[in-house]
Amino acid sequence: MPKDILLAGHLRKDYMLDFVVIGAGQAGLAMAYHLKKMGKKFLIVDGGKEIGASWLNRWDSLKLFTPTEYNHLPGLKFDAPIGHYPSKYEVAKYFKSYVEEYEFPVQLNTLITSVRKERRGFSIVHHDGEFTAKQVIVATGPFHTPYTPPCHRRVSEGVLQMHSNFYKGPRQLQPGDALVVGGGDSGYQILNELSQDRSRTVYFSGDTKVKSIPQQFLGKTLWWWFTKTGALSFNKYSWIGKKLSSTTQPVIGTDVQEILDRPNVLCTGRTKDAFEDEIHFESQTITTIKNIVWATGYRPNFEWIEGLELDADHYPKNFRGVSNIDGLYFIGLPWMYTRGSATLGGVSKDAAYLAEVIS
Repeated sequence: MPKDILLAGHLRKDYMLDFVVIGAGQAGLAMAYHLKKMGKKFLIVDGGKEIGASWLNRWDSLKLFTPTEYNHLPGLKFDAPIGHYPSKYEVAKYFKSYVEEYEFPVQLNTLITSVRKERRGFSIVHHDGEFTAKQVIVATGPFHTPYTPPCHRRVSEGVLQMHSNFYKGPRQLQPGDALVVGGGDSGYQILNELSQDRSRTVYFSGDTKVKSIPQQFLGKTLWWWFTKTGALSFNKYSWIGKKLSSTTQPVIGTDVQEILDRPNVLCTGRTKDAFEDEIHFESQTITTIKNIVWATGYRPNFEWIEGLELDADHYPKNFRGVSNIDGLYFIGLPWMYTRGSATLGGVSKDAAYLAEVIS
């Protein structure tokens, strides 16, 4: 990008870009690869303070479910041994290397607050100013606003509460019993970690009938089997894709039953309400809980995009990333086209398709 369009390291307001890419995670970087190949004038903007911030903000022991060989972004292999499951730190390092390798123009600490289609293009507003671009690619991913059930407001101030988005490790907890709410991958991984300390009773409020799948089967990785059987290639418009996308996803790489069988793990059923130290569940009330980790997911937030049509789940209506607004595209959404659309290894196919659309 020409240096004369920058002022104090920031893009001049009057400069018209071909594209602004919102989000510097795997989806935004995969699109940037194609935009650079096409010779487009573009800028990646991200609200984080560094590349990979969205990964570094997760809990310390987080690792990918996919081994190295299935985590490559277009044009640059993930530098780790085959069969290795990278940590969040390795993912962030890979993203930084990717940006450096292709010298992508990135502006960090830039949270976009509104996107509006105008006559000449798009107005992209942030806290310190505004960009203008002919087209916009939104790559903010599926995790936006951490959701915590309303009953958390009625819990005593003496109980430490945090959403899984802010959980880093057991060191954050105060002495005493803990409760993990939420039966997805995050919930079970956190339950597994907290219950390693057998001196602490950990209550679990989540789906105990969820299926779990090992990362290795008959000497091959799960993703090897997924690739061979085509399980990651079914699109959401096919009969199988519709079935898969509407069912509860299995927990990957975590032995759910072994965790639930631990003597210090007690299942409570659904969390119904709370009042001070009393946490009410389906069939009991517990008063000894001193820590709660809410692994209760996220809610999408696309209200900052003017004129965007949303579906029943509040995600943008689109076909393979093409929205109802001419010139506005999406990438990295869950099941945007296939099961792999929101994954590090799967986003490349969607990026290649979208590059063909916009070329």
